Amino acid sequence: MGNPNIDGTEFRNVLGKYPTGVTLVSAQDSDGPFAMVIGSFGSVSLDPPLVQFMPAKNSKTWERIAASGNYCVNVLNEKQLAISNSFFDKEKDPFDAIEWREGITGSPIIKDCTAWIDCVIGDIYDGGDHVIVIGIVQELGSENQTDGPLLFLGGSYGSFTELAES
Repeated sequence: MGNPNIDGTEFRNVLGKYPTGVTLVSAQDSDGPFAMVIGSFGSVSLDPPLVQFMPAKNSKTWERIAASGNYCVNVLNEKQLAISNSFFDKEKDPFDAIEWREGITGSPIIKDCTAWIDCVIGDIYDGGDHVIVIGIVQELGSENQTDGPLLFLGGSYGSFTELAES
């Protein structure tokens, strides 16, 4: 197992030097649409097409996603920070203020996101205080070809700027 002498704050600070994309993992059940903001998302396989995300084991939103059996990863763009932040407000339903449509699995696809990946849940693995969820891709696409992805780095949000070739 891991080294118990590694300080959690130092671990977070060091890993905070690596940028992550900001995604909204959405699903829908009999109570309506819901979502969680996730930075731990990535591709797994091209053949078959698989992706992964890693929610905390104790997340109530993850429990609902797991029960639904499917989800959609919405890759937010640089102009969607307010949408991301709205999902931290437990007083209001963010879906009342944003435009979305149902994907093939019934999960919400957020309007104008950079990309979306609609999945059914495949395997789930233990990952310490998180689980590693493998998604079997059912459909995917992009809503916005203009704005760059929203990124998180070292406690701040930003976006991607291409470097000029020399």
